[in-house]
Amino acid sequence: MKNQAALIEKTIFVLLRVLSFTVIGFLLLILGFIFYKGASAISWDFLTQMPSNEMRSGGIFPAIVGTFYLMLGSALISIPIGIITAIYLNEYANNPRVVKIIRLGINNLAGVPSVVFGLFGLSLFVVFMDFGSSIIAGSLTLGVLNLPVIIRSTEEALMTVPGTFREASLSLGATRWQTIYKIVLPSSLPGILTGIMLSLGRAAGETAPIMFTVATYYTPGLPSSIFHEVMALPYHIYVLATAGTHIQETRHIQYGTVIVLIMLVLLLNLTGVILRYRFRKRLSS
Repeated sequence: MKNQAALIEKTIFVLLRVLSFTVIGFLLLILGFIFYKGASAISWDFLTQMPSNEMRSGGIFPAIVGTFYLMLGSALISIPIGIITAIYLNEYANNPRVVKIIRLGINNLAGVPSVVFGLFGLSLFVVFMDFGSSIIAGSLTLGVLNLPVIIRSTEEALMTVPGTFREASLSLGATRWQTIYKIVLPSSLPGILTGIMLSLGRAAGETAPIMFTVATYYTPGLPSSIFHEVMALPYHIYVLATAGTHIQETRHIQYGTVIVLIMLVLLLNLTGVILRYRFRKRLSS
């Protein structure tokens, strides 16, 4: 029996290892294909110049700037609301039924397709609130889209803080808010940062929400107001690959833009890993 159990365990581990390397292999294959197709487009001018010649030459600087604006705007909206909501659910809410209803709503919100958020943003922010196709409308839509990620990740991070930390702080005369602000939040900061970085990466890569609320095919200059529309990397890729007038001629630009977007998301994730490691090291020391 022991030999049979050991054989089954070894077979399972081998199978899991093969599946893991298969996933990594597909990832490397996709990345290799993208870099092979788009590496020729990457240059300093490609990153810093405006598009020209009907998008067949020039750079993608307005799309990069527009993507950063949308990431920043969505972060300013979703991070405070998401963290405050998670603190309420984990630290203040006493009614289990209310907490259950709120969490059910958050889980359902996380499962809504992004195109539905785009239509929601179009109806509420663009039309009803009369923001038009603008940075603020796109940022509000992406902020709502990212709320479930930040709320759930923050709540999970708060749950990892031992209850003895709270009890010790309260026993020393600290108020509940002082305990949360000075003990609980710093201890859970690595997990909160993970959720924030994931939400920023999602905001950078979403196409459907910004298609209805903020993104445009081309602008002659950079936006000077939050009520202006902008170019963005994911929408720029979509337009060049599907609706452009010179699809084949701009193929290298399409893949080059994909490389920039991938590197942006990887940079965000790497930043999150570094910050999480430093905070964990500081907490353990």
